[in-house]
Amino acid sequence: MRKKPATVRIARWSATHPWSAIGLWVVFVAACLFLGGAAGTNAISDEESGVRESGRAGKIVHSGDFPEKAEENVLITAEDGGKLDPAVGQEAAADVVERMKALDEVESVGDPFPSPDGKALLVPVTMKGDTENADQRVQPLLDVSASVQEDHEGLRVDEVGTGSTAKGLSETLGEDFKKAELISLPLTLLILLVVFGAIIAAGVPVVLALSCVGAAIGLSTVASHVLPETSAVSNVILLMGMAVGVDYSLFYLKREREERRAGKNHVDAIEIAAETSGHTVVVSGTTVIVAMAGLYLANEATFASLATGSIIVVAVAVLASLTVLPALLAKLGRWVDKPRVPFLWRLTMRSGESRVWPALLRPALSKPGITLVVSVGALLLLAVPALDMKLKQPGSDDLSRDIPVVQAMDRLTESFPSKGTVHQVAVRAPAGQADEVKSALRGLLERTAEDDLFAHDSTPTIKESADHRVHTVDVGTPYQPKSDGARESLDLLRDWVPQAMADVPDAESAVGGKVAQGVDFTGHLEERMPWVVGFVLLLTLVTMMMIFRSLAVAFSAILLNLLSAAASFGVLVAVFQNTWAEGILDFHSSGAVVSWLPLFLFVVLFGLSMDYHVFVVSRIREAALEGVTTKVAVREGITRSAGVVTSAAIVMVGVFAIFGTLSMVEFKQLGVGLAAAILLDAVIIRIYVLPALMTALGKWNWWPGKLSGGNGGNGGTGGPVPVPDQAEPTRHDPEEQPQYARFASPQQQYGQPYQQDAQQQPYQQGGYQQYQQDGYQQGGYQEPYQQGGYQHGGHPQQETRPGQHRRDTSRPDYYQP
Repeated sequence: MRKKPATVRIARWSATHPWSAIGLWVVFVAACLFLGGAAGTNAISDEESGVRESGRAGKIVHSGDFPEKAEENVLITAEDGGKLDPAVGQEAAADVVERMKALDEVESVGDPFPSPDGKALLVPVTMKGDTENADQRVQPLLDVSASVQEDHEGLRVDEVGTGSTAKGLSETLGEDFKKAELISLPLTLLILLVVFGAIIAAGVPVVLALSCVGAAIGLSTVASHVLPETSAVSNVILLMGMAVGVDYSLFYLKREREERRAGKNHVDAIEIAAETSGHTVVVSGTTVIVAMAGLYLANEATFASLATGSIIVVAVAVLASLTVLPALLAKLGRWVDKPRVPFLWRLTMRSGESRVWPALLRPALSKPGITLVVSVGALLLLAVPALDMKLKQPGSDDLSRDIPVVQAMDRLTESFPSKGTVHQVAVRAPAGQADEVKSALRGLLERTAEDDLFAHDSTPTIKESADHRVHTVDVGTPYQPKSDGARESLDLLRDWVPQAMADVPDAESAVGGKVAQGVDFTGHLEERMPWVVGFVLLLTLVTMMMIFRSLAVAFSAILLNLLSAAASFGVLVAVFQNTWAEGILDFHSSGAVVSWLPLFLFVVLFGLSMDYHVFVVSRIREAALEGVTTKVAVREGITRSAGVVTSAAIVMVGVFAIFGTLSMVEFKQLGVGLAAAILLDAVIIRIYVLPALMTALGKWNWWPGKLSGGNGGNGGTGGPVPVPDQAEPTRHDPEEQPQYARFASPQQQYGQPYQQDAQQQPYQQGGYQQYQQDGYQQGGYQEPYQQGGYQHGGHPQQETRPGQHRRDTSRPDYYQP
């Protein structure tokens, strides 16, 4: 007897020692959360996240060790937006200065100064303490600003700065994510209730996925001390964790349930689920991890952080599916199907073959060539807008104008443009060259003062480090960060700075800032994208080759996933680079896609799409191993897997679509892009393109190898599939080969119960009856062939070919008239 696969051995141990497995999992999750809390998060700093010239600018500034202070700006304007009365404005400003100076959180308060248009007064305030937690200490300052506005009728008093802006945005986004969580969990449970028809069965995948997310967040926090973490990691972990965690549990639970319905006890059902769906989970998880690892080739700290978080949560989800899930199923036993939701339970437990999926598959199976051309053409048509994709980094102009702090920022930058879009010039030179550096920077500022591309509402201040080696100056521009004017001012400044520093020996200069970071980041990604895409394609090709030992399957998987990704990119561009969907999704179109999104989306889509592809093709291969024709194998494989794939896709689309309701445009684009891709993949690819392609390829699906049994799906009559000591009868498709037409069940054929003592139980396969000629037992009947093993002539139970699990044909509902 061959050695059982590792997935089966692990599942059997968990199923026979459920409390130990559950206890170990609880300890593991608790330990991850404890270690994460104790270690704390090591966040990515500006100098670590920068690339190209803006990255060099960040490193120069960081080397100057400038003291970082949280700056706040109190803006005083007329409530009606008109001209500000100077006397009234000065009175309110004096009140602000007096009250701010009395606060313990405030280090200093500057003198009020008016805007060039006379519509505003600005009071600069410097806070004490670190900038990192300024948002947690800024509330007393906000209270002062609010109280001044109450005491001065007809005025509007806004506060914008390091702490107040971070606090306002985090509160808004925090409410967004809370809303998303409150919607996503009930929605996921509702979908799973429809899938399983029982409350416990629906709850198991959700609870397991949440535990995976918690463990992964703790582990990613620990990992941040090796690879610094971006703030978006926890959101990505939640997104990926809920998607793959629910999916993997769904694959496993549906197969275990299917085997129990076929008559297996719960341990045997778990073993079969582990050998089939468990193996698929490992393969799918490995494929996702391989795809996400491609992000490391982007050579950028943010992508490395996102890759690390995604890999951790997928690995934890695979581990949970193989260990604690079998233990939960074994402990729950048939209680997993309780309490039942009456209508939904009857719906999920309907016997017989579905009529919907064969009807949907009929075009692909009967006319594969035409179906392939039409479906691929439709996807290519959807992909056309992607040819005009424009990439830009998100900025303040992408934020919803309904957020109060964003409205305050708009009023501030309207009156004081230098407080909005800013380019940072950084110069590093020997300390002895400090005077020459400052003189060169003053000459640079004189040039900017004469050009309308730069802001002139205040005079920029040159800052010098304590060791006199580093100098910086902020140069403002009156344009929005993603506007053409902002880009032109950056290009001009990058031409002028080297000219200004040409006479300073050993000077190193660079221009940074938000605009520069966006331009450099986009250019860097365009340069690195071919490497990442090539890595993902190559590793996916190798992985699929190792799984199915077929170049045809591997190449078709690559092509189908590229097609799905291209179509989703087209949808993304059509929605977000135009204005027609602004009212629907509540966003302001910048005419571009967030620059980091296409690469991240491609990697995630490739990984998640392979989940479905591996699962579906595995079921098709499983059917083909029984010796049926390619068309029958495709029909049976897709029909058998349709329920779980559709359910998983609906869960993913629901979770991803919720992200499209968030305020930040990058999360909107991420949610819409992922939801569109999964929907296209589950509907067009799996129902039309994949079955049409595999039907058209026929025996070439498994090239250059052959299936280990049957005819390899070559479309012929097939031969017997060898199994130990006994040949398996060939199954035939009555629609393709009428000579093997289906007969009625024994009860229908003989018109009476089939209960004679010495009568042999028939073996029904593929719709016709074949009686066993040996193993005749006196005084009883021979037990029918069972799924995953058979009994023959009183011999001990033997295994069938690895990976082969046939339907339990002894069930009455297997017969079809």
